[in-house]
Amino acid sequence: METFWDWITVIAFGGLVVLMLNRSSQENPPDKLVQYLVAAAGCAIANYIGNEYSDIGAAVALGLVAVFVYKVLKWPPAGFFSRDSDHNRPGDKNS
Repeated sequence: METFWDWITVIAFGGLVVLMLNRSSQENPPDKLVQYLVAAAGCAIANYIGNEYSDIGAAVALGLVAVFVYKVLKWPPAGFFSRDSDHNRPGDKNS
């Protein structure tokens, strides 16, 4: 754990682990284990590129991992960033 890329990719990998454990505890997990392997390999490649070659290349690789997580693993789910109070205000037609 010597470089910025070591830290940032380990944090991203930790997030993948938490997501995988959370979803694998569901009765019918929505994704396959191999999908997490692809994202984890992307983190490792981004780390290698950042440590050995260029910061820009590593940032692009980590960005591709983020796009993969968003598109394939579908995180964050719809409505993740909305607050409950936004939908249940007194006086609204839907309350």
